[in-house]
Amino acid sequence: MQMRITIILFISLHLPLFVISSRLIPHPQCIRPDPTGLRSDQMTVVINGYSEHRIPLLRSITAVYSASPSVAAVILLWCNPSTPARTLSYLTQNLSAAVLRAPSASLNHRFYPWEVIRTRAVLICDDDIEPDLNSISFAFQVWRSDPDRAVGFFARSHAYDLAARAWIYAMEREKYSIVLTKLMIVSAEYLGIYSCDALYAAAREVVDEMNNCEDILMNFVVAEESGKGPVMVGARGGGIRDYGDARNDGLAAGMREVGLSSRRVEHRKRRGECITRFHRVLGRMPLKYSYGKMVDDVGEQGLCDKGGKLLLCDHQDFR
Repeated sequence: MQMRITIILFISLHLPLFVISSRLIPHPQCIRPDPTGLRSDQMTVVINGYSEHRIPLLRSITAVYSASPSVAAVILLWCNPSTPARTLSYLTQNLSAAVLRAPSASLNHRFYPWEVIRTRAVLICDDDIEPDLNSISFAFQVWRSDPDRAVGFFARSHAYDLAARAWIYAMEREKYSIVLTKLMIVSAEYLGIYSCDALYAAAREVVDEMNNCEDILMNFVVAEESGKGPVMVGARGGGIRDYGDARNDGLAAGMREVGLSSRRVEHRKRRGECITRFHRVLGRMPLKYSYGKMVDDVGEQGLCDKGGKLLLCDHQDFR
């Protein structure tokens, strides 16, 4: 059996010491978590990391999450296979997080039920989104009120194009059916279903082929299993700082180019294609619209640098 090198660097948020282990292990076996063994008073944050350009930013982001009383642990899932082990060792000295190297660059690993996850609530987020502590706590409380749903700050929608006979990816002011993994809270049980259930095997292959849309597929999973739509919440306090949004003034090239959604051309079309293909392989459309008003409207929550001021990113140019 071919063995893969996986390096796990674990840092407890409650201890100042670093515990580092390195060993050869096979691709992890997919095992669904037992919800009775997971704590429900806090959540685990899983940050998806790929670009070494964003390592300095990760210091700030992980520090915010680790300071939240709603967070039990922060995990940086590093998905860039070309990053040297020396760089990951450097990360352990500068981040308030565990660093776990994914077996491959597959986006499906964002929703893998890693053994280090010990909470029922899991907050999946990007490496360029920095919320404030009040927003984190508020989102967690909303999730606890209905843990069957996906909860997030950034909402999108699906719609059907009658002329093209295909689903499209959209933003609508009155309703939404998708929350993005810029910041998404879901039950750990859905991680097991997403990763281990044969029903979604063909859809996971679509994610790997497109190198996109893992967040849309998770919304499919949650809606299929719960029969409910997502919940969008509003930012509290300082708001959500979106460093990776291309609409920031003076955005460094390294920050702008690494995000999948920074490829504006064809991005919306590709996302619509994912929805159509997920519908086809599953044989049904489980996505549910939500209309609940947890915010003033369902516009953008991200803050961008506009002329030296932090303002809401342009509502019209969505990604």
